[in-house]
Amino acid sequence: MNASVSPAASPIAAQPIPSAAVSKFFALKPRLFINGEWVESRSGKTVEVFDPATGKQVGLVADAGPEDVDRAVAAARAALEAGPWAVMTPSGREALLWKLADLIERDAAEFAEIESIDNGKTRFMASIVDVPGARNYFRYMAGWATKITGTTMQTSMGPPGSKFHTYVAREPVGVVAQIVPWNFPLAMAAWKLGPALAAGCTCVLKPAEQTPMSALRLGELIREAGFPPGVVNILTGAGELSGAALVAHPGVDKIAFTGSTDVGKIINRSATDTLKRVSLELGGKSPMIVLPDADPNAVAGGSAGAIFFNAGQVCTAGSRLYVHRSIFDKVLDGVSAAAASIRLGPGLEQATEMGPLVSKEQQERVLGFIESGRQQGASVAVGGEAPSHPGYFVKPTILVNVNQDMRVVREEIFGPVLVAQRFDDLDDVVKAANDTPYGLAASIWTNNLSAAHRLIPRIKAGTVWVNCHNLVDPNMPFGGYKQSGSGREHGRVAVEMYTETKSVCIMI
Repeated sequence: MNASVSPAASPIAAQPIPSAAVSKFFALKPRLFINGEWVESRSGKTVEVFDPATGKQVGLVADAGPEDVDRAVAAARAALEAGPWAVMTPSGREALLWKLADLIERDAAEFAEIESIDNGKTRFMASIVDVPGARNYFRYMAGWATKITGTTMQTSMGPPGSKFHTYVAREPVGVVAQIVPWNFPLAMAAWKLGPALAAGCTCVLKPAEQTPMSALRLGELIREAGFPPGVVNILTGAGELSGAALVAHPGVDKIAFTGSTDVGKIINRSATDTLKRVSLELGGKSPMIVLPDADPNAVAGGSAGAIFFNAGQVCTAGSRLYVHRSIFDKVLDGVSAAAASIRLGPGLEQATEMGPLVSKEQQERVLGFIESGRQQGASVAVGGEAPSHPGYFVKPTILVNVNQDMRVVREEIFGPVLVAQRFDDLDDVVKAANDTPYGLAASIWTNNLSAAHRLIPRIKAGTVWVNCHNLVDPNMPFGGYKQSGSGREHGRVAVEMYTETKSVCIMI
């Protein structure tokens, strides 16, 4: 038996039976969404889909190969250059995006159930975060379709007396390959598709092989909403095959990827062969800095939510907790109590507060990090093991007596594991917080607004929260410094990432 697996009797409840509609959806034959139609993969190969709460297979999806990528890219290119999408007005794109959001709202309960079975998160959390977040994101981006603007300018070129009308226009970047992760499958699809479609691009969406089901359900709604054929194409299957083929494909103009830093580096290198536009939202190791005046009770609850939300499978998870020595013990006691009280269980069970990790591989990875921490001298304050259960569960874990050289402090774990450290000097904790290849997010906990404002510019991260964590909004740019990526999601900048600028000069 794995030393990190608890031999005690499992307190994990049984996974309830899915609804008839969702069961029927999971039983559909494997298919890809290409050029507005549901088609089989050329190879006929499939990939198994597992319920992380039980470890059992619950479906099959098509394993797209290079020939399928060729078909999808060709369909996207044709839709971009001819047909109704190519001549559609901005208000027409806005109406389609809004219609898609309305359909997501109509089928919200079904989407929440699909996300729960496919990813492992609780149905409740999917129903209040993932699904309404995707709906709202499409509605927000629908508004941008009619607000993409250019500029006019005066120039000083040409011989005396010459006059020119010069302006800069924004045009769609073209065919976009969008590769999304498994932690928020539906929401990440919306983050990618929304701004690209608002800008007038056409898309090939590649969901993670572990969590393809909500993307396929979204494809049904895209067709129902009336998007012209080829505007959105959806390819399921192993990323090593179809994802790599998309990145290398000469017919793709831009790659948008969310996932691990290691894979992001591979994609970035591959895309240079054809000089594709690339935007990357990658990993993080977000610090939470707690100043001595902070309320220990508020910090305990906030930091528990920051790391254990979505079982820690969040790129901005507050995984490093730095607390001033004067209140460290109180905060540690509070967050440890919160961790110990979290009820593990399957996502469809109403009483569940935290579900399993997405896969056996991820469970073993997280347990491996915990064991690495032990071997390097860390102490387990709470958790530190998996219950004896076929599902991919890991108990909420807090490690103390850690230092900056440990793997658990330096590397992204992507699971419910918090490392907690004391600090005395503010300069020292700023140095420690920034001592990482990542720079996605951070939070500061204090009742001193002046201290917060002075500290914010010193933290090298794309987002800094104060007295909160993991909050995102469609209007607030999101992305990272350093190896946490390039480019930004959300807001005007997200739409502009899917455009090219064209300078026009007319002698008059």
